[in-house]
Amino acid sequence: MMPTPRLYQPATIKAFDALWDIRDGRTFFSGPLYDCAAHQHGAPVFLAGLYGKFRLRLPGTDWHWCRTAVIPAGVLHELVVGGEPITVLYLEPTVAGLDAFLPLLKNGQAQHGALVADGGEIAFMRELYEQRYRSDWTADALRDLLEYAKRKSSGAVVDPRLRQALEYLHCHNGELTPLAAVAAQAGLSPSRFQHLFVQQIGVPFRRYRAWSRMRQALTRIVSGDNFTVAAHAAGFSDSAHFCHDFRKTFGAVPSISLRRLARLQT
Repeated sequence: MMPTPRLYQPATIKAFDALWDIRDGRTFFSGPLYDCAAHQHGAPVFLAGLYGKFRLRLPGTDWHWCRTAVIPAGVLHELVVGGEPITVLYLEPTVAGLDAFLPLLKNGQAQHGALVADGGEIAFMRELYEQRYRSDWTADALRDLLEYAKRKSSGAVVDPRLRQALEYLHCHNGELTPLAAVAAQAGLSPSRFQHLFVQQIGVPFRRYRAWSRMRQALTRIVSGDNFTVAAHAAGFSDSAHFCHDFRKTFGAVPSISLRRLARLQT
């Protein structure tokens, strides 16, 4: 099945011209992407093709054309975007759960652990991208959208003991704190902590810890640090280690989305 014709044409786009916004428990990327090999995230993600459909494949399925999608944390998936601009938005579990993304879809359908749709909050995301050189309204606009989505969601609350552990990780991203130590701080046995963590966060503790470190490295890079400085600050041994984990996390090399940034947000 071929994608529907475009209804909109993009504004002038420079190669790899991207917008990043990492703050307040969200990680937002909007810009051109190509192929993303099989990968999985430590947080749920909302995807929106800004000017047309993209292709998504989940384990054991054929390629599916969609305009928007929501992928839970830990779900393996592949993307083909063809160099077109796409929005990618992650939410940390301390902010909201996956259901906060559901109001951003239009008539979403379940597909092997994910939700896909032919519409949703596309015009809003397109406007953010086309106005990416403005520094006066992106953060407020995203915050308003997410507050609206959270009000429409079920409002599931993370166990206070896990929230404490998550906040500890966020404050100690560069440290490889063992699971047993974090579990002890939460007053839980390692096995009970791991079970509860997977149940509520969607991925094992170590995978989320890796995601948290990656997020810190990205924050440093979009703030102006080079890959080596950012990698060391987030606990990676060197920039090669960071690039390897970036590819595992996002299915592509970091040079595609990080070498040229439209605007830097922290």
